[in-house]
Amino acid sequence: MTPPSAPKNMRTFLIIAIGQLISMMGSGLTGYALGFWIYAETGNATPFALVALFSTLPRILLAPLAGIAADRFNRRHIMLLADTADALITLGAAILLISGRLEIWHIYVIAGTSALFGAFQQPAYQASITMLVPKQDLARASGIQQRGQALEMLLTPVLAGALFGLVGLNGIILIDLATYAFAVGALLFVHIPQPPKAEPSATDQKQGLWQSLTFGWTYLRQRPGLFGLLWYFAAVNFFLSITGVLSTPMVLGFSTPAAAGLVGSLGGLAMLVSSIIMGSWGGPKTRRVPWLIFFIALSSAGFLFTGLLPNVPLTTFGRAWLLFFIPWASALSQATFQSKVAPEVQGRVFAMRGMIGTSITPIAQGLAGPLADKVFTPLLLPGGALATTWVGGLIGVGPGRGIGLMFVLSFFALLLLSVLAFGSRRIRLLETDLPDAIPDDPSPEPIPTPESDPVQSPA
Repeated sequence: MTPPSAPKNMRTFLIIAIGQLISMMGSGLTGYALGFWIYAETGNATPFALVALFSTLPRILLAPLAGIAADRFNRRHIMLLADTADALITLGAAILLISGRLEIWHIYVIAGTSALFGAFQQPAYQASITMLVPKQDLARASGIQQRGQALEMLLTPVLAGALFGLVGLNGIILIDLATYAFAVGALLFVHIPQPPKAEPSATDQKQGLWQSLTFGWTYLRQRPGLFGLLWYFAAVNFFLSITGVLSTPMVLGFSTPAAAGLVGSLGGLAMLVSSIIMGSWGGPKTRRVPWLIFFIALSSAGFLFTGLLPNVPLTTFGRAWLLFFIPWASALSQATFQSKVAPEVQGRVFAMRGMIGTSITPIAQGLAGPLADKVFTPLLLPGGALATTWVGGLIGVGPGRGIGLMFVLSFFALLLLSVLAFGSRRIRLLETDLPDAIPDDPSPEPIPTPESDPVQSPA
């Protein structure tokens, strides 16, 4: 069943996206400030890992249920509920802190509860974009979202460090509370069209909870091109996650903390510039899948530049090169899924897609340390098995060089995966083999009356 032929434009999406960005910045500030507070209280790294675990696990476990909710209930209401609940959680943290009762275990509860509501907010938000944005602008909308993520990654650490010294954790949490007003306010004053509800068939009525929970997986399995593209991107996320964790220790093996910070900051800047370009350009309108595979293959050279030599300029260039092309590929992937998945089931399908993508990150991060410390680093220390071979002569010998070898191997692995993805007919010809699930946007219609939609205007 096709969605209603209401005119679409970027205006409502931009209002929501700006509100979400401001709220995300506030949450990022609180996250960093709580990290500073935890370290001051404990001096240990383990609490950081536990906070990360509690922030991730609910999103993975609740993804199928959140997808069902996004398809069965009003998506705008779900987003309002999630943002409001998150604000109340932050308020609770502020009360505990001001009263002097905040403890480490409270942070775990706060992180887990916030992630719980975030699990419901994300699929509702992503599924709403298809109903708001013209089909030809879906990649552009994804680029705008990634611009916000890049801004948050670039600015939040600096702002958190400065504000923590000026206003302390109390002040930062109050700032975070204020930012929720923008996210909730934006949602209160916009209209998000809902996809039509198809009449359930006799088979659908007999489906139990398990069938509903696994609907997204079944939907993707029945569309081999989308399923293959999903796992190709999961592999990309694996290598991005495993090397992202190791970038700083690799640089610290041959240079200073300031140099490691420079590598990270310029990588974030490259992502920001890339997402600005995609947000304005919108990317190729046809043959998106071959182009996204090309962009990923192109970005894989960044792994090679980053790890090849113990050289700060080359490592900085490599990290920036890698992160520059990723937003383009990600935007085209998102646009492909949004145009090929029926709007009325996007909540469940996108939740399953997000569940797989999210689960890859902790797996990669969990493997990164043991692989670096126990396997690759010893190979390129003085006296190591590869220290006197051509590998040691090319990459270098000493601290961090084993991690550099991991970066170089990641280049070859991702390049091979890209060749295999392009060689797969089902993935490469996905756009022609699988019809679009949303129609082409209609020609502009008269401006709707305020009673019907107080925000939207003709496309």
